[in-house]
This record gives sequence, C-alpha cells and structure tokens, in this order.
Amino acid sequence: MELLVIRHGKAEGCVLGGDGERALVSKGYAQAKRLGRLLKQAERLPMIVLTSPLLRARQTAETLCEEAGLPGPVVQGWLACGMQPEQAWQELAAFREFARVAIVGHEPDLSGLIAFLMGCPHGSIKMKKGAAALLHLLPPAITATLEALIPPKLAGDDWD
Repeated sequence: MELLVIRHGKAEGCVLGGDGERALVSKGYAQAKRLGRLLKQAERLPMIVLTSPLLRARQTAETLCEEAGLPGPVVQGWLACGMQPEQAWQELAAFREFARVAIVGHEPDLSGLIAFLMGCPHGSIKMKKGAAALLHLLPPAITATLEALIPPKLAGDDWD
C-alpha cells in the first residue's frame, strides 16, 4: 500500500470561530490545485482521499480531488489535530485494500507519522504547508520507505 501524506494548504490566521474554522487563503487553494494536477500528471492518484474534519484540511482535500478528477474526500475524525502515529497506523488498517491512500491533515501530526513509519527520531521531519510525501507501507510491520516528496514550491508555495 502507498500512503500519500498531504499537509493542508496555507490558511488564514486566527478566526472568531476557532482553529477548526480557519479557511484556506487563495495561496492554499492554488497549492491544492497544483498538487492535484501534479499527482494526475505523474499517474500517482490515490484511490481514496481521507481528510481531517477541520475546514482548511477539508478544503485542501476537496480542491485536490476536484482538480484531479477524483471522488470527494472522506472525513475521518482521527486525522484532526492531535493524531497519534500509533492510532493512525491502526486506523489505516481499514483502508489496506486500496493500493494508494491519501491523508490530508496537520502538523506536527503528519511529520510525527512519517517519522514513526520510517523509524526516524521524533522531530526529525517537518511538513511545510502544501507539501506531500509518498510512502510505501510494508505491513504487517510498522515500516515504510519514502518513494517521493513534493515540496510546497512545486505546489505553488514560496517556502514560507
């Protein structure tokens, strides 16, 4: 199984409704659109896209799916802020029949998941907004190899 780990695009700062209501800004939409096009061109589209319920992640996933011609994303509560790598590994077991699964979420959760799966020290990986990493999972062991990285610059970011 391949796991495409995607950090949401650039979002607005603090909002009245709280962190869960922070929406993408135009740059964030551009990142998601470009990532959708890149995945389609590279023939690396996921069979299913799972997303955090927080607005900015949902908007990233929806925009990516629309641009790539994929069915809409499936909201998964376990992808909300605070996700633990062990929990994510257990939750992903339900999707192992899919050859390639994408998850859209938040930091530091995604970096923690990648480090956990690759056996790297905690804090050694950092996902920028709009970045994606493609991992090849080797279950039943908790092991992964890094297949590809899509830095935010390719997804329309200027590295901020």
